[in-house]
Amino acid sequence: LLNAVRDDYRVLEVAGTRMSRYETLYYDTPDYEFFKKHHNGKSNRYKIRLRRYVESDLNFFEVKYKNNKGRTLKTRVRKSELDPQINDQSEEFFTRMTGMKPSEVEPKLWVNYTRITLVNRKEEERLTIDVDMEMKLDGERIAFSNLVIVEAKQVRPKETAFIHQLKKMHIREGGTSKYCVAVANLVADMKTNNFKPALSEINKILHEKHST
Repeated sequence: LLNAVRDDYRVLEVAGTRMSRYETLYYDTPDYEFFKKHHNGKSNRYKIRLRRYVESDLNFFEVKYKNNKGRTLKTRVRKSELDPQINDQSEEFFTRMTGMKPSEVEPKLWVNYTRITLVNRKEEERLTIDVDMEMKLDGERIAFSNLVIVEAKQVRPKETAFIHQLKKMHIREGGTSKYCVAVANLVADMKTNNFKPALSEINKILHEKHST
């Protein structure tokens, strides 16, 4: 796939590497309100996370908000250390962006992966390719070593060289949330009915790759 589109894209290089490790700690309310809102298709919902960019040694506390128009807005502040406590600058930022208090949420689980970023040489498009994903909660770990997640970030939907190649290879479009996949796999007794098609597709891909 990469060989087929190499003339149309350049690879983003950070701190001398083209494959960057991301480590992300997600927060939720004690009863997983953010997860449940996503599962039930509710708008005006949040994702709260602390992300570490390993190679560049940068940490950011981030708030993602999906409004009732379907737009997702992401804002963040820098943290000097990978401290899960929401304090100092991140506390003021969190309260201002969500209207909530830090005591209303708690660290839940980790989602880590390696990312390759491609930038289209001709179009307004950026592609992220995530590999070697793992999810961790309270000592339990699930690895998705054979799964590749590709996301196209475009100003307007368009069939670019990469999208065309995906279709040519019969790779179908789909989508879900890494956090929601992690909760569905690691947290017992959670309602996941609306995520079953995506979860089934992921399991099918993993099984096919493993069997070959």
